[in-house]
Amino acid sequence: MTAVQKSRIKKELARLSEHPPEGISCYAKDDKLDLLTAVIMGPNGTPYEGGLFQLEVNISEKYPFEPPRIKFLTPVYHPNIDSTGLICMDLLKMPPKGGWNPTISLENLLTAVQLLLGNPNPDDPLMTEIADEFKYNKMEFEKKARMFMLSNANSKNSL
Repeated sequence: MTAVQKSRIKKELARLSEHPPEGISCYAKDDKLDLLTAVIMGPNGTPYEGGLFQLEVNISEKYPFEPPRIKFLTPVYHPNIDSTGLICMDLLKMPPKGGWNPTISLENLLTAVQLLLGNPNPDDPLMTEIADEFKYNKMEFEKKARMFMLSNANSKNSL
């Protein structure tokens, strides 16, 4: 990792620490700047409300010209997050199919992940069965998502 990359990541982490977006924290794991831990609170008014979700953020050697790899460590029932924690989101993909841009910060990305958590995109799913349930039986989806959150992301047993 270059000095410029380290400087940028340190600045981004300092900003996240000093002015964290609501319900989001991020810090270096074992003082390694290429492996970060983030914690996102489930958005209010969603089946994930009250949950604490732990994520792993891997910063590549090509950052910021390549997006970090972010995955949920806390299991989540969601159309755009698979059972291994991978996330299907445009900002995490390189152009031309994705929306990654080197000006996007870690704060922007984590805020987008939190928004996606509360606003699934069933038209671009990783989990098609969950996406169909979200589209055609939303009450059942919300019930399962809430149960999953209570089992896995409840603040008492998730971290």
